[in-house]
Amino acid sequence: PAPAMVCAPARYLVFFQYFGTRYSGVMETKSDQALVGVQNYLEEAAQKLKPSAPIKFHISSRTDTGVHALANAAHLDIQRPPGKAAFTAQQLVQGLNYHLRPEPIRILSAQRVPSTFHARFCALSRTYIYRLLLGCAHHSQVPVFERDLCWAPAGGPLNIPAMREAAEFLLGTHDFSTFRSLNPESALQSPVRTLLQLEIHPAPGFLAHHYQH
Repeated sequence: PAPAMVCAPARYLVFFQYFGTRYSGVMETKSDQALVGVQNYLEEAAQKLKPSAPIKFHISSRTDTGVHALANAAHLDIQRPPGKAAFTAQQLVQGLNYHLRPEPIRILSAQRVPSTFHARFCALSRTYIYRLLLGCAHHSQVPVFERDLCWAPAGGPLNIPAMREAAEFLLGTHDFSTFRSLNPESALQSPVRTLLQLEIHPAPGFLAHHYQH
């Protein structure tokens, strides 16, 4: 019999979210560390889909230890055994989420993309949210439903108008060398970034409507 035809791997763009408290960040780390990366769990789940070649997640945006993601993005190539059709988007989402249990990582969506697509280099922009909880003199006063979801700096109220005025100087294209950490990896990356939008505004807490104060 003629040998089975081997189809080219299918490339997918996936959006995923995670609660990052127990991870060293999103990027892959050595498996013997106390905290490992979200990527470790994503690729471990993907291997359980029984591909014919190892699967690598190429992630759009890095996050640090303890940082969460509402919707990060990555692309991956899946080579299935001969005779097996490519996964549909729904099959991929359901399969990955099944094997990610019980980790607080969730695949939100998936879609087929061309083989030239790259999740990092094709990204147009990224959005970050920083939450400050005010009025707590000690970390023990942080409500349990806000723990690991905000920073509770000591001190009184913030001067929001002054912060908004200062933020105007960050808009546009600048060299942010003084804002980044000093490590060999940073030296290989450009410190020039364009900040398109920056908003500072008061917001209710996670369960603010339950508190009279």
